[in-house]
Amino acid sequence: MFSRALSRYAFSMATRRAAIASPRIGMMASVKSYATLPEDQVSKRIIDVVKSFDKVNSTAPITSTTNFITDLGLDSLDTVEVLVAIEEEFDIEIEDKDADEIKTVGQAIDYIVKNPDAN
Repeated sequence: MFSRALSRYAFSMATRRAAIASPRIGMMASVKSYATLPEDQVSKRIIDVVKSFDKVNSTAPITSTTNFITDLGLDSLDTVEVLVAIEEEFDIEIEDKDADEIKTVGQAIDYIVKNPDAN
């Protein structure tokens, strides 16, 4: 079984090398655009997500300096839920180590602006 898996891997690698060396094989390298979203658009969308969260007082002013815990009164679980909503809004996944560092709306904006996969 191991030798069959190794053979498949070797064949796969040989095919990839041949495709790179010879463009006539028909395989095209995918090119991904790394353009980022405009900060003002990201800011508006994140503020809208935060405002729509049911545990946030809708009259509270939300700016880039707004802290999820101290200014909005969210606990750590609520903050995770807000970050999940932001992930869904921008169709990305925020790594756990990065999510632990996001404490303010501004930090969330910066993270999304710098993320090339955000939509």
